[in-house]
Amino acid sequence: MTDRREITLELGEQEFTFTLTPADVTKYFNSLNQNNKVAPANNLLVTTVDQEQRATLKPFLGNPVMTMQLAGALLEEYGPNVEIIVKKSSSTLTA
Repeated sequence: MTDRREITLELGEQEFTFTLTPADVTKYFNSLNQNNKVAPANNLLVTTVDQEQRATLKPFLGNPVMTMQLAGALLEEYGPNVEIIVKKSSSTLTA
């Protein structure tokens, strides 16, 4: 996976192009906390969308559920496609 990725999301008849870097994603995750989830998602979307599309995107971000769905789709596409398997731990007890 390259460090910088362009991702296009289609929302209705609109297309929005976002450019994400590891720093963008790290900043997003580091700003999340129990009482603050929508604002970091909004910031991620607004700061990474193509500047010419920012004004068109902003009305969609008035709905917090839409904001979270867009950020989720963007992050899902950005993440590597890796299969992760969690192995069951041994049930043997040590004394």
